[in-house]
Amino acid sequence: MFLAAFSAIPQPAGTGILPNIIHILADDIGYDDIGCYGAKDIQTPYLDQLASEGARFTGFYAPHGSGAATRAAILTGRYAPRLNNGKGLPMLTPDSQTGLNPASEITIAQLLRSKGYTTGIIGSWQLGHRTRFLPVNHGFDHFLGIPYSHDLGPERAAGTGSLEYPEIPLIRDTLTTEHCNLQDLAGLPALFRREACRFIRDAVRENKPFYLYYSPIETHIPWFVPPGFEGESTAGPYGDAVGFLDQTVGAILATLKELGIEQTTLVVFSSANGPQTVRNKELEACYGNFARVDTSRTRSFRGGRDQSRYEGGMRIPCIVSWPGTIPGNTTIGAIASGLDLLPTWAAAAGVSLPAGRILDGKDLLPLMTGRQKEPLHLLYFGFEPDGMLMSIRYKNWKLAVPSGSVPGAQALGEFELYQLDMDPQERSDVSARFPEIVDQLRQFGEKAKTAIRENTKMPQKNFIE
Repeated sequence: MFLAAFSAIPQPAGTGILPNIIHILADDIGYDDIGCYGAKDIQTPYLDQLASEGARFTGFYAPHGSGAATRAAILTGRYAPRLNNGKGLPMLTPDSQTGLNPASEITIAQLLRSKGYTTGIIGSWQLGHRTRFLPVNHGFDHFLGIPYSHDLGPERAAGTGSLEYPEIPLIRDTLTTEHCNLQDLAGLPALFRREACRFIRDAVRENKPFYLYYSPIETHIPWFVPPGFEGESTAGPYGDAVGFLDQTVGAILATLKELGIEQTTLVVFSSANGPQTVRNKELEACYGNFARVDTSRTRSFRGGRDQSRYEGGMRIPCIVSWPGTIPGNTTIGAIASGLDLLPTWAAAAGVSLPAGRILDGKDLLPLMTGRQKEPLHLLYFGFEPDGMLMSIRYKNWKLAVPSGSVPGAQALGEFELYQLDMDPQERSDVSARFPEIVDQLRQFGEKAKTAIRENTKMPQKNFIE
C-alpha cells in the first residue's frame, strides 16, 4: 500500500526507539504574537522555552490562509485543492454534508498507526461533522473535541437574523457527550488541556509511541478562556487567549518531563493561518469584546487570515523541539510549510509514505537537525482552498497575483513584486524595475495551476538567477 521514501532516520542518541510526536496547531495566531517572534505585549514564556530548547523557523508558511484547508493539507501533505479527488474542501459549517473523504485521502494518523502508534486529536476538527468524516475514520484512535469552529453556534442568529445553528456538540470519538452553550465554551480550553495530558500518560502507561494532534480553540474568535484567567494580558481578550494557550504548552512540557520522555518526543508548535486583522461587526454583535479586533496592533507582515496573497495570511510561527536530536536555540530561515510535516513525521517514525498520490511536502529533518543547510524549497505557492493562485514566493522574491479582493484590500488588477529581504511588509512594489522576474514567476504560476488542475507535481526548477 505504501512506498518507502526515507533513508537515515535520526533518533535520540542511544535509544533506538520510535519518537512520540506532538503537534500543537494554534488557530489565528500571528507571526509576532509570541515572545520569541517579537511580541511586546503578550508573554509566552513556555513557547519561548520550547524555542530555546529547539529551533525556530522564520520562513514557515501555513498551507492556506484559512483553518479548515490548512488542517486538511497538514494531515495529508497535499494542497487542499487536490483533496477529495480534486473537489477540494470548502469551509464547513453545521449545515455541511461533506468533509475530508476517508475513501480517497490518507492521513499522517493512518501512517503512524500502521507503525504501532496510538493516535489522538483533542480540540477543533473542522473537517466534517458527519460520522464518516470524523477523526476516528481518519486513523485517530481517540477524539475529544468539537467538529467545527466554535463561532458557529446559535448565537450567530443574533448577528445575522438568518442562521439557525444548534449548540456546539462536544464529541468523544463518535458520540456527542453534550452540547455547549456560550458559558460551556469558556471551559473547553481547560478540559482539552487536561485531556491532552491524560492522553500522554495513558500512552506511556501502555508503553506505546503516540501521536497527539492538539488543536486548541481559544485563539480563534470568540477568545474565551476559563473563569479566573481573564484580564491577565495587556493585549485584551486575545492576549488572554494566547497566554492561556502558552500555559497549556507549559503543562504539556511538564508532563513530558515528569514522565521522562522529553528526549523521545518531537514537539511542533505552529499556527493554522495568520491573525484576524479586520473587524467583523457580525462577530462583535455576537461576542462583544471577545471578538473585537485591535486594528491598531502593529504587525510584522501585511494582511491577515483568509487570504494567501500577502505574508500576513500565511507566514506563521513554527517552533520544533526534540532534545538530543534538534540543536537548541537555533533559527532556520529556509522556506518551509505545514505541507512538510507529514513527510517529516513519517521519516522520524520510519514509516513509508503513501504511494499513488502526489505529496507537496518534503522531509524537514535534515534542516531541523542541522545535517543540511541548503533550503529544501525554492518555491512556495499561495493557493486559496478553491485552487485560485494568489501568490508565488521564490527565494526572497514575492509575486502577488491578480485575482479577487481579499479581506481589507481591493481586488488586485496588476501583478505586484516584492523583495522580502528588504521589504518584509510588502510596501514597495518593484515589478516595474524587474519585469523579467515577474515574467518568470508568472511562468512558475502557470505551471503550478496546471499541477493542481492535472494533479501533478509542483514546479521546482531553479531558472531564475
